[in-house]
Amino acid sequence: MKTQRLAIPFILLGMVIAVALLSTGTGFAQAGEPPQFPPAPEPGIDNQECLTCHGLPDQQITLPSGEILYLTIDEPEYAHSVHGRDGYACVQCHSNITGYPHPTLEAETRRDVTLSMYYTCARCHADKYSDSTDDVHRMAHTAGNANAAVCSDCHGAHNVQAIDEQPVTTTPETCERCHSEIYNRYAESVHGSALIGEGNSDVPTCIDCHGVHTVQGPHNSPLRLDSPLICAECHADPELMDSYGISTDVFDTYVADFHGTTLVLFDQEAEGQALNTPVCIDCHGVHDIRSSSDPDSSIYESNLIKTCQKCHPDAEGTFSEAWLGHYRPDPQKFPVVYFVELFYRIFIPVVLGGMAILVVMDFTRRMYNRAQESRHG
Repeated sequence: MKTQRLAIPFILLGMVIAVALLSTGTGFAQAGEPPQFPPAPEPGIDNQECLTCHGLPDQQITLPSGEILYLTIDEPEYAHSVHGRDGYACVQCHSNITGYPHPTLEAETRRDVTLSMYYTCARCHADKYSDSTDDVHRMAHTAGNANAAVCSDCHGAHNVQAIDEQPVTTTPETCERCHSEIYNRYAESVHGSALIGEGNSDVPTCIDCHGVHTVQGPHNSPLRLDSPLICAECHADPELMDSYGISTDVFDTYVADFHGTTLVLFDQEAEGQALNTPVCIDCHGVHDIRSSSDPDSSIYESNLIKTCQKCHPDAEGTFSEAWLGHYRPDPQKFPVVYFVELFYRIFIPVVLGGMAILVVMDFTRRMYNRAQESRHG
């Protein structure tokens, strides 16, 4: 009985802690499940009440870091955002604001303010938040890089727009904020110049190769080994390639040659194993892919030997000319190979077919002779 009395305070304390965790949305999710966040609160305070102060110009405070945090909200900008048009109230994101004066801001820097707010997105977008758990940005953030991108760095804060309403150049321009050097190489590539210079939405952007909320990089995924399949998304599409006069044999001929066959076999036997066999990006480049007719391209005729020497350091002279490229031989291009291949396509079936016919004839005759011998025996 005495033991039970002593246990009661600890039981009550455990119940209080559990209730507190549930009320703050810090529930314990099972492995693989999205984090448990409370839903966005109902709009209890009208936006105009907030804008009485935050709609005035030059509203700002100085943070302990010395940085200026601007508190003025552009009302038309928010009204035209996807959240503003859907009628979301300020307090549904700023749920700790229930009146004036507001709670003391604990952030030391402007970055601290951003990092303290982006969890708010998970209340309505838990699936997207969960998808980003293992992406390259979240891993960097977990490792201590406070500058790794979070939701508002890409989507904005009070000016969030629907993806399908934004210009085609939005994605690379967004990534440029952190990856300017890569952006500059991409802008000069065959893909980037078509997108940025011509507004061509058929070409791949950052997210087509790296993903959106599951962003993967060369250090946290088998991105190099997966590059043939990524490239095949466009280059194996007959309708898309026909509109640009590009052969769809690119992927099939790669898989059929020594390099591609090696990759396929190893992938079947040891999936994800790192290989030294070349894939698309080893020859064509990554963010700086250029047309084969561009003198600066790594696959330009006079540059191709240097590209081969990355794996074949002893390659010299006409080594690269022995490769047929990603095109099937025809009478105009590689005619010798074409006619030799044609000869074998005819010769081998004729020889094997003739041998098969002879075997059948011989077998039939032997059976006939045996039957005759049995009849006269």
